[in-house]
This record gives sequence, structure tokens and C-alpha cells, in this order.
Amino acid sequence: MKRFGRSSAGRSGKLFLAACAAASLLTGCHGPMAIDTFSVPEKFDSSRNMEITFWAKNDTNKTQTKIYADAIDSFEKLYPNVKVNLRLYTNYGDIYNDVITNIATRTTPNVCITYPDHIATYKTGANVVVPLDELIADEQYGLGGTELAFDGPSVSEVIPQFLEEGKIDGVTYAIPFMRSTEACYVNKSYVEKLGYELPEVLTWDFIWEVSEAAMEKDKNGNFLVNGQNVLIPFIYKSTDNMMIQMLKQLNAGYSTDGGEILLFNDTTKQLLQEIGGHAQTRAFSTFAVAGYPANFLNAGQCIFAVDSTAGATWMGSDAPLVDISESKLVQFETAVRMVPQADPENPQMISQGPSVCIFNKPDSQEVLASWLFAQYLMTDDVQIAYSSTEGYVPVTGKARENERYQDYLARKGEDNKEHYSVKIEAAELMLDNVEHTFVTPVFNGSASLRDAAGHLVEDTVKSARRKKPVDEAYFSSLFADTEKLYRLDQIASSSGGKKELGPLPATSIALLAGLAVIWLLIGCYMLTGYIKKRKTENKQG
Repeated sequence: MKRFGRSSAGRSGKLFLAACAAASLLTGCHGPMAIDTFSVPEKFDSSRNMEITFWAKNDTNKTQTKIYADAIDSFEKLYPNVKVNLRLYTNYGDIYNDVITNIATRTTPNVCITYPDHIATYKTGANVVVPLDELIADEQYGLGGTELAFDGPSVSEVIPQFLEEGKIDGVTYAIPFMRSTEACYVNKSYVEKLGYELPEVLTWDFIWEVSEAAMEKDKNGNFLVNGQNVLIPFIYKSTDNMMIQMLKQLNAGYSTDGGEILLFNDTTKQLLQEIGGHAQTRAFSTFAVAGYPANFLNAGQCIFAVDSTAGATWMGSDAPLVDISESKLVQFETAVRMVPQADPENPQMISQGPSVCIFNKPDSQEVLASWLFAQYLMTDDVQIAYSSTEGYVPVTGKARENERYQDYLARKGEDNKEHYSVKIEAAELMLDNVEHTFVTPVFNGSASLRDAAGHLVEDTVKSARRKKPVDEAYFSSLFADTEKLYRLDQIASSSGGKKELGPLPATSIALLAGLAVIWLLIGCYMLTGYIKKRKTENKQG
């Protein structure tokens, strides 16, 4: 205890002050120090210098990094009193964990690229995330507002379905940044070599049949279709999306808008049994088990690779971004299709892609500056530039109708870089099927439910590959273990119950533990003072 000072009084006094300061910091979002509800200022104060932080995701794509940098540079020229500090992450999970941690210390970013599932957890803290409806509708600074220093989209120019995705319990907490869906990238050459004709809309039955047919080998143990000793006909990258879409296509339960968990049902069990059967023959695998689907596809070791349309630049023999050596590349014709469907007449595909939220701060001018920057990310220049880097599509009709974007689409196949045909076909898949897309309900804990859906597939695949029986007893144990692992029994349902905050990051747990210790020390300090006071009173008496 010597580090606290020389005298016991000095030690206790400093400890008390430090404890109070730390306690107020740690409880800032949940106690009496909570930030007031944000309301739009009458005017933006351009005379004050402000700094805002922007957290974004980037897969080491230098072109995307430059787009962020250029957007910030252009915005700062329009608003010279605002400095934007960019922090890049390689995945959304890290952003989520850091935001959760920083909520406890009230050091969240100002603007953050994220997903509504994550925002549902962020907003459990009092006034942590800014509701955007008032800002969106503001005549001066809202979408298409009169006082904007740039030509941003109006509300009517944002794709309605995408704007709707940012609503939680009827309140808008995010605006869309980019949108994508999943696509099935197909080695059409191998499909035809196996004697099949590739349909315009894939079905699960078709993919399973072709995948099993591709497992035939020659007397040397090489697969007939590719002449190699390695082949995984069907690889799915995001197994959470796989299960969610399969259930949606069959009109089976996943969850309700109120947060009731419906995932653990008989249809889920039947789907997992089928998946397990094909995993056992090695005709099917996942990213987590086998590796990145594009690498197998490009090496001629996969026929059906399902990944985001945002990953199209990695897919195909002539892909501009390839993670395998040139000597391993195999030439084939690449086709882009919807994910497999249960009913090709009524296709269902997930809508995904990053959104932007704003975090509340004590300074309303700082929040307004953050909102202006978030809006700027929806301008044509940013939308068109970013969407041309991957198979993303702009979230505004304004950008889609822009001559530059239409020219970009029209030049499909002109080169294998910006106009790479597979990338533009992936974007067109989303553009042509917005009405066939869906999103899952968003509530506090929906991110954990999504992880659980993927876990069911991954565990089934691993068990089947190990020749474990995938039977009723297995599913009974799997469902119970998964519910416990992701704390799904704690998520609030439409009938009431506990709310689940999701697994906290280690840093947050440490902070909360530290808070408990601090309050314990405060209690000890006060108790010591009380005892001393009583002793003094007793001596005087």
C-alpha cells in the first residue's frame, strides 16, 4: 500500500478520490452520470474546432482505405472546423468488442460502421446510441437538408428496404452504408463435365446431387472431375447465413420480432441431418472446417462456393484478388447464382452489409458534426467509389441512377480489375433481387442467436466428419449445449423474461471487476472513518 502515500490519512484520501473518479467514469452510461438525451441544435457551430472518431472495417483493401481517406479529406474541406480521425479494423467482431468495452468507460467512437444486431446490444446503455429519426427529418440538417454543405440524398432517395433495416423497436438507429447479399460462385465447367446443365436458379436438391456425383474417383484415388486428389464440391463460408436462409425458405422458425427464440425446432433438426449426411461423405464443408471457399474454387477443388457478393473479387480464374499461387490456378468458366433455394419460384436471400450508427456525447454540436459526416458517406462520390471495389451496391437510388455508376455496370468484363465481370454480376444479383431479400429480427441478443445458428451447422459438420452418430440424442445434446453456450435462455422473449447482453469482452469483465473492488474499498474507507469517529466520540464522552 506504500504507493498511495506516506500517511494513512493521505492514503485513504487519495484512494477515495481515485475511487470516486473511477466509479463515475465506469458508471457513466448507466448511473447518475448518464449522458442526456440528444436533441438537434438550432444551428451547427462552424466557429468551433471539433474532433470526431470514425471506426470502420477494412480487409486490408488499400483501395477501400483510400476511399475512406478521400471521403474524410473532402468532408474536412467542406467543414474545416471538424477533424475526422479514422481507425480501421479487420473484422466487425473486433469493432463490436471494442465498442462494448468503451461503453463502460464512455469512450465510444463518434461514428461507427456496424450491424443492427450489434447496435441492439449497444443501446442497452442509457442514451449510448443516438436515435436518428429526428435528425433524418430535420429541415436544415436532415437527409437532403437545406443547410448541408454537400449534395446528399433525400429520404425518398434512400432504398426504403435498406433504411428500414436500421430500425430497432420502430426507432431508426442506423443508416445504411453499403448492401450485399450472398452468392453461389459456380465452376460451370465442372458442372457440365459431370453431365448437368446449370439452372438459372439453384436448388438445394440440385447442389447436393451434383456434389455427391463429383465424389467419384479413379483407380488412383483422384477425383474424375478435376484429376486431383483434393475436392470439396460444396463449401459455405457463413454458416449462420446458411441456416437462417434455409429456415426462411421453408417458412420455419428462427425468432420473432419480440426476441422469442424459435431456432431449435424439428425443421432445423431435419436440415442438420441432411447437412451432416453430406459432410460425412466429404461432399460438403465449411470455411471454419476446410478454409476459404475462393481458394478451393480457384484451384479447381470446389464446384459451389457460397460467399458474400462483397467477396466477388476473390472468385474465379481471373479474379483480381487471389490468395493462391498462379501455378495452382485452374481455368474454368465462373457463373454467379443466387444461394440455393427450396422454392425457385419464391426465392429468399439475406440482405446484409454495413450500416452506420452515431454515439451520443455530452456536446450536441459534436453529435451533429458526427451526423453530418455519417450523411456524407451516403453521397454519390463515396457510394459509387466504394461499391466499385467489391460486389456491394449503393444504398441510394440517387447513386444507382448516376451516370457514372451506370457506366461502371455497362463496362462489365472490359477488364479483370475494376470491371471484373464476376464482381459486377454479383452486384447485379443484388440489384435485381432487392424484393427477394429479407433481414432477421433485431433485438438485444440477436447477434448471439445468429452465432448459435452457425454453431449448429459447424458442430454437425465436425461431428459427421468424425463419424459420430448424428441422431436424436446428438441433436438433443447439441441444442441444449448451444442454448447454454450463447445464453439464449436469457434473451427476452415476447412473453417477458430476462435480457441477454451477449458475452462481454475480457476487458469489460475486468473493468466491472475493478468497479466492484473500487466500491469495496470505498466502503472500507467509510467504515474506517465511521469507526474512528465513534472512538473519538467515546473518548470525549
